[in-house]
Amino acid sequence: MARAPIVTLISQKGGAGKTTVTMQLAAGLARRGRKVEIVDLDMQESASRWAAAASPEHPFPARMHRFSDDPRELPDKLAKWRKRADVVLLDCPPSIDHPRTLAALNHTDLAIIPVVPSPTDLWSTRAVERLIVGLQATHPGLQGVLVPNRVTRTSLAADVMEVMREFDLPVLSTILNQRNAYAQSAAVGGSVFDLGSAAQPAQLEVLRLVSAVVRRLGGGE
Repeated sequence: MARAPIVTLISQKGGAGKTTVTMQLAAGLARRGRKVEIVDLDMQESASRWAAAASPEHPFPARMHRFSDDPRELPDKLAKWRKRADVVLLDCPPSIDHPRTLAALNHTDLAIIPVVPSPTDLWSTRAVERLIVGLQATHPGLQGVLVPNRVTRTSLAADVMEVMREFDLPVLSTILNQRNAYAQSAAVGGSVFDLGSAAQPAQLEVLRLVSAVVRRLGGGE
């Protein structure tokens, strides 16, 4: 049996929507029949709290693990979790210097970097890109992609999106717009797929994200 790929969500600063992308991606993968394991490496435990808000009758569709141990123990834990999963998602601390982030990247197949289209987020993304590109020299199986997140329809956002295309890492062929549905789904411990037809625009965005990620992992459509 092929090993489950590890997808790591990483950012250099808070507010990029790392946990939101993690949870929506997990739910979208689950809808496609994937068994998903989420590992919460962030000290704030936002992903764990998100899943804990779900009702017992309608639990979050992925298994959640809090990891607060020595980062040197992460490889053994990952080996266990990926045996029973189709995909493992790692939600990292918002710091590329954190030992858990660095430990996660050593075992990552695809690093997803959510980028809010603002100048300060663009500057911090440059540091993440340098780290990923540097690791690729010794970890050739590591892919890295940028995902525009919390996008608004402003001229500044459009300008920043254009600059993103000049990065060395590719921009994933989908965006997540600034929508209330993403925050609402956290409140109910679910995803945009739990919010009915009113959240259809967000649902379509997440489905496109899932398709793009699956293609990157070599899983076709």
